[in-house]
Amino acid sequence: MECIQEVRTWGGVQRVFRHASKTTHCDMEFAVFTPTVPAAGPLPALFYLSGLTCTWANVADKAGAQRFAAEHGLMLVMPDTSPRGLQLEGEDEDWDFGTGAGFYVNASEAPWKEHYNMFDYVTEELPSLVAGELGADQARIGVTGHSMGGHGALFLAIRNQGTFTAVSSMSGGVDLTYSTVKWEIATILGSFEIFPDRWYSHSVVNIVESIPEGFIPVLIDCGYEDFFIEINRTLHHRLIEKNIPHIYMEKPGGHSWDYWVNTLDEHLRFFEKAFNEPDIY
Repeated sequence: MECIQEVRTWGGVQRVFRHASKTTHCDMEFAVFTPTVPAAGPLPALFYLSGLTCTWANVADKAGAQRFAAEHGLMLVMPDTSPRGLQLEGEDEDWDFGTGAGFYVNASEAPWKEHYNMFDYVTEELPSLVAGELGADQARIGVTGHSMGGHGALFLAIRNQGTFTAVSSMSGGVDLTYSTVKWEIATILGSFEIFPDRWYSHSVVNIVESIPEGFIPVLIDCGYEDFFIEINRTLHHRLIEKNIPHIYMEKPGGHSWDYWVNTLDEHLRFFEKAFNEPDIY
């Protein structure tokens, strides 16, 4: 890994690294904030997955998350949302597919499937790098995110059980088949009309059946005025029907950084508790 940026902020150090990824077959960048706190061993790490069009800089610059991470003694890891600079045909033509829109899945369609493997990148390659090169505690890694990243956090935690210790979602687009949305994820998964099974199997609301008893701590959070509020309520009720313990929060607010900044501290307190207490509920 090559450190390409380093700044001191909020009682810690934020670095940006570039490395040659084995899963995306291109150079990837990610940011890491490490608080300056006395610790008896490796720090727990929280992965923050951003939404559509974002880079690692989105949360690093807008959220003030470093302050909360320092207060709670957490390493904050901020991945990118997709591979970049591949010059694939159509990659930069719209905001909801290609660059900035990896959806944290492994692509099924050519030419995307050679590079757009964000599921493997975030669940396997990046945790290994952060633990091996930066000293994070691989036994205490949480994952959160907003919007596309909120869905991504839950999807990764459910589909790759064992990597993450706790998971939360802010304003997550937890149903990719949602009729009023239909993001251009078809680019990497294939047409919904031809491959509906792929869409359903990649939507969090449809894979709760695979959540086992004794699953990791879960926090789901969405604003009253958010356009994703109904699908988050649907997810909440499906988890109740499955008797899956979780925390569910609704508060005033919409799909914006105003909401995410104001709710973020509650999420970091949730992870601090999940990392240190056997029974968070």
